[in-house]
Amino acid sequence: MRILINLIVTAVIVYLLANFLPGVSVDGFGSSIIVVIVLALLNFIVKPILQLISIPVTILTLGLFLFVINALIIMLCSYIVGGFHVEGFWPALLFSLVLSIVQSIVGGIGSED
Repeated sequence: MRILINLIVTAVIVYLLANFLPGVSVDGFGSSIIVVIVLALLNFIVKPILQLISIPVTILTLGLFLFVINALIIMLCSYIVGGFHVEGFWPALLFSLVLSIVQSIVGGIGSED
């Protein structure tokens, strides 16, 4: 049940961010649910491979290259999901940063039992 609640909350966050951030759009709430599912799968499958391949660059940039990997995952999700559009690297980077921050805040509020 908790996974379903996290899915819905994250879908709401994605939907709201797409309405407020420039360069990011989502067609509807159903598309934002699909975006969250695809992002979860990409973060589970593709992201560890990219992190492993980019270890030297990540060390050289003191971990800042991980932000680039996050933006690439968002752009890949935009390519896969038809109702989700990101206009370039910088909007994808901004979207991934704000999504992470808002998820952390909401997760911190929601974990207080």
